[in-house]
Amino acid sequence: MATDVTLTAVAASILIEDGVLDPAERVFGPLAMVDTGFSVPADKLDRFGPYFGDRDGARVVFDPVDGQWSTPPAFEGGGDGLVSTLADYHRFARMLRGGGELDGARVLSGRSVAAMTADHLTAEQLARGGPSPDGSAGWGYGVDVQLTDLPDGPRAGSYGRDGGLGSTWCNDRAVTGILLTNQAWSSAGPPPVFATFESILGEAARAGDPT
Repeated sequence: MATDVTLTAVAASILIEDGVLDPAERVFGPLAMVDTGFSVPADKLDRFGPYFGDRDGARVVFDPVDGQWSTPPAFEGGGDGLVSTLADYHRFARMLRGGGELDGARVLSGRSVAAMTADHLTAEQLARGGPSPDGSAGWGYGVDVQLTDLPDGPRAGSYGRDGGLGSTWCNDRAVTGILLTNQAWSSAGPPPVFATFESILGEAARAGDPT
């Protein structure tokens, strides 16, 4: 299991669109995301591991198994804090790839998905504060959007999000890539394994859809 920011933000957008405030009722239930929530139930804690961070070059426990996510939060935030699994995350990403629908369950309109996965930054904003220093990516709603093809990574039009607690995911046309680790970032930039992940994703996406 791993924690996630993007999943929370996009789920919150769905709730706002529909006016139903219970994510389990509106999102996780219809998508059969059985292991996603704001905390890990006691009977599932044996599947949950600690999160690690870096302190003066040493790997230390950032949050233990019985820490932050072992009990429900006082307030369920709309920007971060969900706990999920690779299988659930994949279903969520496939729903976005399917224009808001998965296995006959529609949780978002196609128009909303298109808006969420499009860049909304001006050229000036991209130059000053986009998710990529070189201006190759912009911001959608809850995701960053690739604006140009990366030679060794995702292509223009792909979207996803890096998480400082060690997760990243991306939809590149018909291919979804998800990387969940238990190591928080030790700097403002992602660790080297993220670049390796992007390279593998780009290769797989081009092999499946070379256009």
